[in-house]
Amino acid sequence: MKHILIFAGTTEGRELMEKIKHFQVEVFVSVATEYGKECLLKEPEKERTVSTKHGEVQAGNLNIIAGRMKEVEMKRYMEKQAIDLVVDATHPFAREVTKNIRTACREAGISYLRLLRNSSEKDEGICYVSSVEEGVRFLDKTEGKILITTGSKELSTYTKIRDYQDRCYARVLSTKEAVEESVKLGFEGDHLIAMQGPYSEEMNTALLHHVQADFLITKESGNAGGFEEKVRAAVKTGTTLVVVERPEEEGESFEEVIERVRQWSLQ
Repeated sequence: MKHILIFAGTTEGRELMEKIKHFQVEVFVSVATEYGKECLLKEPEKERTVSTKHGEVQAGNLNIIAGRMKEVEMKRYMEKQAIDLVVDATHPFAREVTKNIRTACREAGISYLRLLRNSSEKDEGICYVSSVEEGVRFLDKTEGKILITTGSKELSTYTKIRDYQDRCYARVLSTKEAVEESVKLGFEGDHLIAMQGPYSEEMNTALLHHVQADFLITKESGNAGGFEEKVRAAVKTGTTLVVVERPEEEGESFEEVIERVRQWSLQ
């Protein structure tokens, strides 16, 4: 049986796993955190096993491992599990991770597929920026409260905004790591919202009203990342939306990847 490795961490990664676990393949899934692993596992605790062969949590033909890997560790893991095909379903903004996965595959001589998230149409009423840094420079010249939804990893950049502890509210994942890092940077109390997305339009609207936000900064995460719900909430509340544009990259759609994997599994 062929072995396929999915680097997940997105809605598409989870949906891809659910689709291909019915193919005649053994599926390995790598996520960055234990929280991400639990989000993937639907089987009750008693029905899971720890595979002595692979060392991952195993459920059916799924082998799920949690923990960030560097390029060398990725290559070693691929070789250890005799991986035949890798699908990169990581977040579109996780550029360094994608670079490492590509390099590890190339050095290990393993086929690589990049799963692309569907893009959203551009809106003239949105302020687009090329990076979080550019967004911060823009926001620093403004007045009013800011809701930050670009994640905890780049939260330190927002400390460059004048009076950021009074003006900025950060919404991050409800993980210990994300919360602790946010608090260290000065985001705490009602200025820190820890939740698991994606969020509905109603939830975004309620939160924008709650913090009385004048600006909402987010990444162009596509429909799977709840981007359209943020756009509609911003329009409804009269909030200025600042969007970090997605980096351009080559790859295949969800449907194309499914078909490629299906055909590959039958060879």
